Amino acid sequence: MSRRPNIIFILCDQMRGDCLGSDGNPVIQTPNLDRLAGQGTRFLHAYSAVPSCIPSRAILWSGQSQWHTGVLGMNRDDVIPCDFPHTLAGELTAAGYQTQLVGKGHFEPQRASMGFEQTVLDESGRMPDSDFRQWFSLHAPAGVTPDDHGVGWNSWHACAWHTDEALHPTSWTVSRSIEFLKEHDRGRPFFLNISFARPHSPYDPPARWFSCYERQELPDAFVGDWAQMHDDPETAKKEDAWRGTMSPEQVHRARSGYYGSISFMDEQIGRLLEWMEREIPDELENTWFLFLSDHGDMLGDHNLWRKTYAYEGSARVPFLIAPPKKMQGDVRLVADEVVELRDVMPTVLGMAGVPVPSAVDGRSLIPLLNAPAEDWRTYIHGEHRACYSPEQEMHYVTDGRRKFIWLPRIQREQFFDLEADPGEYEDLIEGANRQGEIQRWRGYLIRELESRRCGWVKNGKLVAPDSEPLVSPFEKHRWTGSD
Repeated sequence: MSRRPNIIFILCDQMRGDCLGSDGNPVIQTPNLDRLAGQGTRFLHAYSAVPSCIPSRAILWSGQSQWHTGVLGMNRDDVIPCDFPHTLAGELTAAGYQTQLVGKGHFEPQRASMGFEQTVLDESGRMPDSDFRQWFSLHAPAGVTPDDHGVGWNSWHACAWHTDEALHPTSWTVSRSIEFLKEHDRGRPFFLNISFARPHSPYDPPARWFSCYERQELPDAFVGDWAQMHDDPETAKKEDAWRGTMSPEQVHRARSGYYGSISFMDEQIGRLLEWMEREIPDELENTWFLFLSDHGDMLGDHNLWRKTYAYEGSARVPFLIAPPKKMQGDVRLVADEVVELRDVMPTVLGMAGVPVPSAVDGRSLIPLLNAPAEDWRTYIHGEHRACYSPEQEMHYVTDGRRKFIWLPRIQREQFFDLEADPGEYEDLIEGANRQGEIQRWRGYLIRELESRRCGWVKNGKLVAPDSEPLVSPFEKHRWTGSD
């Protein structure tokens, strides 16, 4: 058996950073993720720079900034480029790792490899012939489909899963992952990406998990005074509303389904860990674990739903790294440096001892597992072009302690002190005693946009030149590290 380490990368879709017990959530049940957090390092200030599925995954698999991936939001090509010069899985495959993806890829074309040797896919409603749907049709009762609960893919409504929970895509994803571990080549190290399609809507956990949270008092949505701008009764009537004030009962039901989806996923992760302890304990002791989400979900915070926003519910994500057993005693339990999805690729390549290509913009997090960094980045820059409405196009800069937001289409700036106000209730942009600090944070964003030479900074001020979206020159032309 090879002694190069194995790597299991657990990726979930649309999970907020505050939905872990280890993050301080007083209600949610995530004992298995909390166990991994206790064996390694939890990154307190982890963010998604472009918080929606396609752009965040382009960053993740390429290790590049959003400017270099060319994917600054949704609703242009709506695809993840698969022609990056280097991908995380591709570099590991070339280095001799057995590479497998199980679950959601969200690639285009759907069967594109993105460097993996093999993919076994659940692509929700995007792929009628996905591996999950083929399997489901063979094992479900006659006439039953995965969609029979009647809740849409981007809906804020919630309900219990409508058939046997063993047929749920979350359970299927772990079952197929265990099959891979049973059959993998013991002479090679493996990289297994377990990619859950939940807790992205539909919020449809098994009935026992839905009712568990429906009976409880759950954390209220954060709604600041400034959030009245999103009190939109007409939009709120839509099944897939992106904003609008919902009743406390409606918010509670949505959160019950969302929390239940996370706890069911956690339970299935526990099933995987227990199987490895039982059946392949030597392999388990030589395995790195990473857990991460691509972006969050507003869940009614500030009268907003879904993602693409600069606010914590959408942009901050859970991020855990647990090293192999022999290394676990030396790690920091919590790291407070600001990190981002582009850091995953150099981190994983570092675990495997594989060189990091020059086209990668992220930084390895391995040194942060043991000690604070002396020269870490000051902030990260995030953005998203208009998706649901032009007015929610945004840019932000943050270090996890302060956050400056610019909404260019409505010429609005916001500033939050996240240490004192993690719920972002109070917009401090007009605070007389904060103007020096605000100017410094505004300056970070000006520096980022000025370096692009894209016309969005004039005379040292932020300017959105016209109604056209900001387009990277690397949208069609791949960044190689030297352009």
